[in-house]
Amino acid sequence: MRFLEVLCGSTAETLTQANLNPCVILWRPGGARFSIANPQLPNRQSQRPMNHEVLRYNQYSMFRTPLQEALRAQAANQALSMRVSEYRGAETAASYSDPQGEFDALRNGSGVYDLGFRARISLAGSDRARWMNGMVTNNIRDLNEGRGVYSFLLNPQGRILGDMLVFNDGETLTVETDRSQVEKILATFDHYIIMDDVRVANISGNWTALGMAGPKARTGLNAAGIEVTEMEPLQTHLARCNCDCDCVQCTVVRGEDAQYESYEIWLAPKDVFATWRSLVSAGSTPVGSEALEIQRIAAGVPLYGVDIRERDLPQETEQMRALNFNKGCYVGQEIVERIRSRGNVHRKFTGFVLEGSAEIATDAKIVSGEKEVGEITSVALVRLPLSERKLALGYIRREVGVPGREVMIGGLKATVTQLPLAGVAPARESLLQR
Repeated sequence: MRFLEVLCGSTAETLTQANLNPCVILWRPGGARFSIANPQLPNRQSQRPMNHEVLRYNQYSMFRTPLQEALRAQAANQALSMRVSEYRGAETAASYSDPQGEFDALRNGSGVYDLGFRARISLAGSDRARWMNGMVTNNIRDLNEGRGVYSFLLNPQGRILGDMLVFNDGETLTVETDRSQVEKILATFDHYIIMDDVRVANISGNWTALGMAGPKARTGLNAAGIEVTEMEPLQTHLARCNCDCDCVQCTVVRGEDAQYESYEIWLAPKDVFATWRSLVSAGSTPVGSEALEIQRIAAGVPLYGVDIRERDLPQETEQMRALNFNKGCYVGQEIVERIRSRGNVHRKFTGFVLEGSAEIATDAKIVSGEKEVGEITSVALVRLPLSERKLALGYIRREVGVPGREVMIGGLKATVTQLPLAGVAPARESLLQR
């Protein structure tokens, strides 16, 4: 038996709210359950199944993506330059070289990146489509096989509990989201399954993914032996794979933006390094999470937990692609419909271009006419061939957030701009993303 300090999910939140010390779990390696021991909580046990992927031992260790595991092994034997960080619930590469150069590959060439921070949840059972249609904000009932949609999961007050892609895989529905959101989404699903024939399974351990993006992304896939034809946004395709990995199964998903090429490649964890190596050998540039963040911000894609919080309402985020007003009832629908029928919300999500080089905090306030009118949620510095631009995303009062309007952010002049940010990102890009 081993003693491990743990900070995980709702357990940590409960202890923090009660001003209790971090708990200790007594891990029985051969068992499926664990108990939580705390001197201030005598005789209390949790009977929740252990999920090794979400526990943070000693508050430092976390899930490491399969690609990152393989790259670490390579780095031990070769001079592999790579910086590592936590990103969206997993440990992955932050950069392989210069993040700005990697960002340039996403804009003008072909970049390949780790999507091991994404998770998959399977929904089976005869009621799956009807039940899921009543859970999320988009239309699942009429979703064709081999297609997906972007959706929000709301609470009854219309606040956003999470975001996800939902795919119709024929006999099942597949939910794709960040690993950082899985625990909350699974708990919410479990709460609402009563007499329904719906079986929910976290299948993240069976799969991992790579991403490809840039105007030459499809060329790069084909050059590596992954044959991809013309696809529509969020369409899935069982690719014929002739690359070095010799995959048994390789599923390609087209990115959400029709104007900008991006793809996900879902495959078995054992095949991910060989596939990554084939894509790099075929000419694609390795891209880390720092470049992905620059691209995300330039494209104006909000990230759940950073730009979208549980306190936000769907219409405030400006992500109307997540909403369907003709699908019928779902959790939180009354609030969403009330906002639509009675008028707009007071805030909106938008972009900003800042002047100057001073550092800006991600919670910096937006000021107009000496009045606080919003806050910043994400910031990125972009180096272009002839200039350097500081970009930001955030929320601003709707009457002030008119494109071209000048405001002050953290002492710097800034201009409200439409998303995606012109001249930086080719088009709105999911990179999955949000």
